[in-house]
Amino acid sequence: MTGKISAARRKELLSEINRLLYQKYGRLRCRLNYRNPFELLVATILSAQCTDERVNQVTAALFNKFPDAAAFAGAESADVENAIRTAGLFRGKAKSIMAASRIIIGSYNGAVPADMAALTSLPGVGRKTANVVLGDAFGIPGFPVDTHVKRVLNRLGATVSDDPEKIEAEVNAAIAPEHWTSLSHLLIMHGRETCRAGNPACGVCLLRKICKYYNNKKKI
Repeated sequence: MTGKISAARRKELLSEINRLLYQKYGRLRCRLNYRNPFELLVATILSAQCTDERVNQVTAALFNKFPDAAAFAGAESADVENAIRTAGLFRGKAKSIMAASRIIIGSYNGAVPADMAALTSLPGVGRKTANVVLGDAFGIPGFPVDTHVKRVLNRLGATVSDDPEKIEAEVNAAIAPEHWTSLSHLLIMHGRETCRAGNPACGVCLLRKICKYYNNKKKI
C-alpha cells in the first residue's frame, strides 16, 4: 500500500466510523457459539478459512464429545480429526487444538490464560485469535484484525497497511480501549453485509461520504 494518513486524521475517521456503525448495528457479540473461554478458543482456531456458521455446526456436537481441555488432551488424533473434518484443514486444526489443550492442562491448571503472551504461545493461536478470546471471553480490550477488518479499513482510508499487527496498533493508538472489541465486530458485520470483497454495495453504504474508495471511484 502507498500513501499516508496522519494520526489525527485516523483518530477522527475511526471515531466517525465507530459512531455510524454503532448507530446502525448497536453492540454486537461474537458470532461463534461458546459457553466458556476454552470453547471460544477452540471455535476460533476452527474458524480459520471457515465460516462461523459451519464452525457452530461443528462445535454443537464437538463440545458434547470433548467438553474441556482434558478431553482433547487425552483424545486420539483420528477422533478429533473426524469430529472437525467439515471445518476444513482438519488435520492441522486438530493438532493445534490437542497440543494447546495439553499445554493448558500442564501449565495453566486447565484454564485458558487471560494474557496475550500466554495465548499466542499456544499452538495455532495468533494475535487475532488471542484478541477474540481476550475481548469476548474475558472482557479484556482487544482488536482482532481479520480479512473483513483489513479490507474495510483500507477502503475507508483509515489505514494503508496490509499488516494485521500494524493495523491493530494503529487502531489501538487512535481510539479508547473500551471500543476495540466492539469496533472489530462492527467492521466485520459491515464487511459481510455491505463492504463485500467482490461487490461492495457502495450505493447504500452509510459510510460512503467518508470513504476513500467510494470517493475515488466517483472521480473515474
